[in-house]
Amino acid sequence: MNAQLQKKINIKAEFLSSINDTDLADLCNITEQAIKAGGGFGWLKQPPIEILKKYWKGSVIVSNRKLIVGRLNKAIAGTLQLVFQPHNNEAQQNNFNIISHFVAPWARGFGLAKAMIDRAEFIGLEHGANCAHLDIRETQKAAIKLFESKGYVRWGINPFYALINGKNLKGYYYYKKLK
Repeated sequence: MNAQLQKKINIKAEFLSSINDTDLADLCNITEQAIKAGGGFGWLKQPPIEILKKYWKGSVIVSNRKLIVGRLNKAIAGTLQLVFQPHNNEAQQNNFNIISHFVAPWARGFGLAKAMIDRAEFIGLEHGANCAHLDIRETQKAAIKLFESKGYVRWGINPFYALINGKNLKGYYYYKKLK
């Protein structure tokens, strides 16, 4: 990438506590693109736009969830959600889960996924948790490589993790001790 183009690329990972209309449009748009590219965090076909809008609006109102977005030149180009344990689960307050992590196909390769993971880990620590958990479908090769490069340890495999087009796919389970 030439130096002039690099100067025009600005990435930022941030916690989103509310969603305005522009952000909602970005979130729905990138979700549709990710689904079409095979990485729509579980969706296999594109749901109606109203379902997507409800999903994203709901993601910021659940008390034990935190929505992190990755922005590429101010537009939302990726997301990641943190799920903390409910207050009644005192024994596992040190754990949080990373879910729904994806980057729009057009925004890949700029370090946005890594920036969102770094932000997630920081927020996890800030909330008193020190161990991150996640799971990944075996076909998500880039995500597997990224998380493993960030020090996530695979601890298990589920041979029946997902069923896509009549074929069972494995899922890999990871953890990372943050401190």
